[in-house]
Amino acid sequence: MRDSLAPRFLVMGCGAIGGVLTESLAAKGYDVTACTTNAAIHARIAECGLTVLGHGMGKRASRTARAVVVLGAPAAPTEPASMFDYVLLATQPPQVEQAAASAFASLKDDGAMICLQNGLCEERVAKIVGEHRVIGGVVGWGATMPEPGVYECTAPGGFTLGQISDALLDARHNRLVRALEAVGPVEVTRNLRGKRWSKLAINCAISSLGTLGGDRLGVLMQHRIVRRLGLQIMTEVVEVARNEGVELEKVSGTIDLPWVALTEREKLSNTLSLVAKHALLLAVGFRFRRMKSSMLSAIERGRTPAVDFLNGEVVTRARAAGIRVPANTVVRDAVWDIAKGRKRAGLGLLREVYALSSQG
Repeated sequence: MRDSLAPRFLVMGCGAIGGVLTESLAAKGYDVTACTTNAAIHARIAECGLTVLGHGMGKRASRTARAVVVLGAPAAPTEPASMFDYVLLATQPPQVEQAAASAFASLKDDGAMICLQNGLCEERVAKIVGEHRVIGGVVGWGATMPEPGVYECTAPGGFTLGQISDALLDARHNRLVRALEAVGPVEVTRNLRGKRWSKLAINCAISSLGTLGGDRLGVLMQHRIVRRLGLQIMTEVVEVARNEGVELEKVSGTIDLPWVALTEREKLSNTLSLVAKHALLLAVGFRFRRMKSSMLSAIERGRTPAVDFLNGEVVTRARAAGIRVPANTVVRDAVWDIAKGRKRAGLGLLREVYALSSQG
């Protein structure tokens, strides 16, 4: 029997993040409903439930849980009891505004939507539901979906939760924190922007390079040219963030972005500090070696890549501030070339992107 005071969850999106979240919440006994626009995912979950591989259970172990799954948008609520305390937005960034709009009617007046996307999506969702109903959720773990309704956890980690205003999260959301601990540890921050921009810098490098290279992170980070390109990308993001007055902070024990950013000397010569930064990226590559870019997975499924919410966001803000960001500009364009079938992912493309960004 479910606790009548326990929150009800609506998960928008059954990709890697949404699938693991739905399974984890359902396994803990929470009342959770998931929505997907993918008919194959819907059919598999409806018949077999959600299966998660390697969720802290050993490499070959698996766990399956059942949850209500809806194909398309959630049905309009007919009574207060059918409304949700929390809407977990787990779509790719290009679909987040549509997902928020379609779920708004299902959200309780005192409920909240949690943005779990990479990028800076909180402000977009706030325009739809109001800033007071938006919580930012920075995801510090990785997952992939090898087949519809089957999910693999590829990297451990937890969440960082915060508000756009950088005010401390209200105590009434403690039950949200407890629920998300079904997946991993939860940190509450007063500096959501600092956490978001740090994650943005990491995603602009890792997710985009994973898309261009067409491989998992562990394989790609073994190549020096890939690590160097990653350092250039993150350096540019740090510069734009500083221009916007953002105080960057680590996310879930990840890298210190202000330290990682290349100095003028490191851009020109192979210093000891540069060697240390390459070593750090090697370690990151090893820790997240099984991680596959969600943007690459989206392209493989024929979906719109989120690059305009990552590198493209940096390019747009940099242009407005008069800051040059050649690496992010070339990476953004190359991801679109892959999505439109003009180029093929691989190490050769990464070498081409590195050469072009160096010329810029």
